[in-house]
Amino acid sequence: MQVQAAAGSNGAQDWKQQLKLPPADTRFRTEDVTNTKGNEFEDYFLKRELLMGIYEKGFERPSPIQEESIPIALTGRDILARAKNGTGKTAAFCIPALEKVDTSKNAIQVLLLVPTRELALQTSQVCKELSKHMGIQIMVTTGGTSLKDDIMRLYNPVHVLVGTPGRILDLTNKGVCKLNNCTMLVMDEADKLLSPEFQPLCEQLIGYTPEQRQILLYSATFPVTVKSFKDKFLRKPYVINLMDELTLKGITQYYAFVEERQKVHCLNTLFSKLQINQSIIFCNSVNRVELLAKKITELGYSCFYIHAKMLQSHRNRVFHDFRNGACRNLVSSDLFTRGIDIQAVNVVINFDFPKNSETYLHRVGRSGRFGHLGLAVNLITYEDRFNLYRIEQELGTEIKPIPPQIDRAIYCR
Repeated sequence: MQVQAAAGSNGAQDWKQQLKLPPADTRFRTEDVTNTKGNEFEDYFLKRELLMGIYEKGFERPSPIQEESIPIALTGRDILARAKNGTGKTAAFCIPALEKVDTSKNAIQVLLLVPTRELALQTSQVCKELSKHMGIQIMVTTGGTSLKDDIMRLYNPVHVLVGTPGRILDLTNKGVCKLNNCTMLVMDEADKLLSPEFQPLCEQLIGYTPEQRQILLYSATFPVTVKSFKDKFLRKPYVINLMDELTLKGITQYYAFVEERQKVHCLNTLFSKLQINQSIIFCNSVNRVELLAKKITELGYSCFYIHAKMLQSHRNRVFHDFRNGACRNLVSSDLFTRGIDIQAVNVVINFDFPKNSETYLHRVGRSGRFGHLGLAVNLITYEDRFNLYRIEQELGTEIKPIPPQIDRAIYCR
């Protein structure tokens, strides 16, 4: 496909036909994705090469978070955005970031910070797909990989750097990662990046960027730490909040009241009764993740597991294979809750109920991706009952007792 210089809406319509994109099927989407203003990507006067990447990736038109973010980000203004997981947040900041890159300059111009290695790989992949016609050099760097390889890579051109704060700060302190031309800093899952573990690193990194930089913060939850950071570093940020009552739209939530020793039996029953495309099953500790995965395999179901204490290469392989549909069920620790986008996941099971509403929101948000329907089943013991009530109150949601039969229409296409 030839890249032509001029951009225009008619041209974009032609590409859609050339690419034979299927019409957007909105019948099974929730309104946090479909309730748009009716904008088109061409309305933002993006480079034609970027529009080609957008349409080739299968994006038809902007979701609400993209409609709110893209035009504001293109003006250079700081953004504080709150939107549900799975509504197109990654593209909401990748598209304006890629549009602003000047490939004639051999310098890092955009820094995308994320809290986990898996999310870094996923975000960089989205950037690469969207920019495939643009000649933009994108690098991903995280802990657990070869520092020497990263240093060598930085001797070649890099325009967009995606990674976790610790590794990027290490490279910056060594003088190989130069951020003096980095005019856009994006922090995805900002609530996690502003936790005590990451905030000092993020603030040090900001110190390496120019005074006239643009900062974009995206998250599903905004604790108090975000406010203090905003007041310190953001200049009159444009605030986007699409979460007033959209927190868990499209996801039906049930609880099953069980004793601890009944949990595996209950899980076995769920597997036999539910129409699972793919499921993620959450435990509260690394040890329980491995034990449960072993039990599920013994019951005769295909199962992977993932947690933070595994080798990074092993984690990457599990994530890649699960995403590609090699296995139906994944047992996970909370490592896997943030931003991981696997659209085939339609069922989330909290084998262990989380202690706080933030963790619950991020876990349950693994189903119902990009406005599709999802199901969350929580196994509740006597000790969990207060947490269940508190999380319902804090999220303004209702977790109902599980019925004998669950209608497939509420979580299956």
